[in-house]
Amino acid sequence: MKRREFIALLGGAIAIWQLAAYAQQSAMPVIGFLSSTSPEVYAVRLRAFGQGLKEEGYIEGQNVAVEYRWAGDHDDRLPALAAELVHRQVTVIVASGTSSVVVAKAATATIPIVFGVAVDPVEVGLVSSLNRPGGNLTGVTNLNFEVAPKRLELLRELMPTATTVGVLVNPTRPALTEQFMRDLQAAAPGLGMQLHILHASTEGDLDTAFAALGQLRADALVIAPDSFFYAHLEQLGALALRHAMPAIHVYHPFVRAGGLMSYGSSETEYYRLVGVYAGKILKGEKPGDLPVQRSTKVELIINLKTAKALGLTVPLSLLGRADEVIE
Repeated sequence: MKRREFIALLGGAIAIWQLAAYAQQSAMPVIGFLSSTSPEVYAVRLRAFGQGLKEEGYIEGQNVAVEYRWAGDHDDRLPALAAELVHRQVTVIVASGTSSVVVAKAATATIPIVFGVAVDPVEVGLVSSLNRPGGNLTGVTNLNFEVAPKRLELLRELMPTATTVGVLVNPTRPALTEQFMRDLQAAAPGLGMQLHILHASTEGDLDTAFAALGQLRADALVIAPDSFFYAHLEQLGALALRHAMPAIHVYHPFVRAGGLMSYGSSETEYYRLVGVYAGKILKGEKPGDLPVQRSTKVELIINLKTAKALGLTVPLSLLGRADEVIE
């Protein structure tokens, strides 16, 4: 074979291989992942999501593609990001957080949506029923809102004389705040606690809120579940330590950043289940037929070093129940 013919044959083979690779990639199902926050704070959740997909036989980059859309704590960007995923005609949309789910639901009534939320999805109108969601949505809920009174009980166990407690919420999400505060306010009188609501939706607001805690002479702080607070866990932990404020949050990275305690759903279990459901829909199951799941694993994390810095002695009974103690 002449050199020129060989080169032409080789070039043709490469072109065929490229076309085949492109065809394979084009045929690969695509997950659209929509979140109101940023990827930097989602490392744990994304690993767990990938594990759930793997359990259903899917590995990102091999037999499924994932297109991520991050709003960077600007909810006003979510509608345009959701519209991009709909225009892209992704196979399924995974919407993380209530704000993302509401926007995704408004954007499409045909593309399946798998959500991960802490609120009651029936109460906020995402699905008609937990057992038979109907429509194009299903997903996973956690217990982060329901265990809110338990956070007050944990503070009482650690600080028997605490009476004035601040509660940090995001005012831009009133429906979530109302649902969170309902059970918290019901539990406070029985524990001899008076709650003071503090608002924060920007980094500057966080500094203002912690300064207000000093003016209130608050004994402790409860931080509400919220994607904005999730994105600022390290700042919150540092502020709590700087202001010598005993604080309890939902998410464990807060404790590793210097916060006193966290009590909330296991992020790993929660997002593994989201990944499993996304995988089931990729296999052809209909979201309306998949009952909304609940992630029931709850973890207590205590920073013993912070407790000592605050002059607090953690009872052995509390340490014994902790899933992790940071020393």
